[in-house]
Amino acid sequence: MQIRFDALDDTDGTTWQGLFQRLWPAYRKWYLKEGRDMRPTYLECRAAIRLHMPELIPVWERLVDLAGGGDLAACFLSLYAPPAYLTGCSQAIWPGEEPLLVRNYDYDPEAFDAVALKTRWGNQQVLGTSDCLIGVVDGINDAGLAISLTFGGRRVVGNGFGVPVLLRYILENCETVPEASKMLARLPVHMAYNVTVLDEQRRRVTAHMAPDRVTEITHAAVATNHQGRVEWAEHARVTATVERERFLLGRLTLHEEPSPVFIGSFLRPPLYSLAFGRGFGTLYTAALWPRARVVEYRWPGAAWSLSLSDFVSDSRMISYPVS
Repeated sequence: MQIRFDALDDTDGTTWQGLFQRLWPAYRKWYLKEGRDMRPTYLECRAAIRLHMPELIPVWERLVDLAGGGDLAACFLSLYAPPAYLTGCSQAIWPGEEPLLVRNYDYDPEAFDAVALKTRWGNQQVLGTSDCLIGVVDGINDAGLAISLTFGGRRVVGNGFGVPVLLRYILENCETVPEASKMLARLPVHMAYNVTVLDEQRRRVTAHMAPDRVTEITHAAVATNHQGRVEWAEHARVTATVERERFLLGRLTLHEEPSPVFIGSFLRPPLYSLAFGRGFGTLYTAALWPRARVVEYRWPGAAWSLSLSDFVSDSRMISYPVS
């Protein structure tokens, strides 16, 4: 299996506009798969953003204009009450002296943007792995704040935002973990997710978010696909969430290893997955370095380092082993 992975710099909106035109047909089909009546109206989406993320309104409105100004695209780009979706993923903070957040993104390759996008849509430069065109599933900003998500392992779906737009909102508006923690505690999410944030001072939090519970802010250094305890046994078994968590906790507590060794452990079982047919194959490993403002993407036999200060647009063909 091969996937083209793009690194794109959006300076004037034309790059994002081209990305929207390329990906919108697939996203439109996904967004409407349950029927238009199952999705919120434009007024509901606008009211939700204005209430919970008012600082994001100018970014959202600009992207809607670039997308052609239609109500359907506007609703999709709000990511308010979208269809349900599941990921796998593992993430952990390296215990060494340099701040470092490492994560595996386990997802369906047919639903993957495969784009690292650098933007300056608001006050902050952001470099992140694009999802749903407006959101990111991990990334870093020019204040040295790094963020990443994993699925929380629960079936519940409620009124709230798709988590990628919440990560975008954090990176656009926060510089430190305490600031991000306050935002995460109040933002409504439509499914259960674990969000880990790390800043250049090595401060960290992992937020256990869900639509039916108050967000729990922890200092956990590891997150896989459950929140404290397993609540969806079948998903836990298929994704090996408990085994992956134990493996990472063991590395943090029993081993003192250099960062290249720690990052390399994400490219091997039990963290690395070939379950692409079930939608949980490892599409990439990302090492996020807050002080350097660098995201390093890793695959078996390949690496690609992208920097906010020295970003170069490019493309790579990534080959994946088959199970």
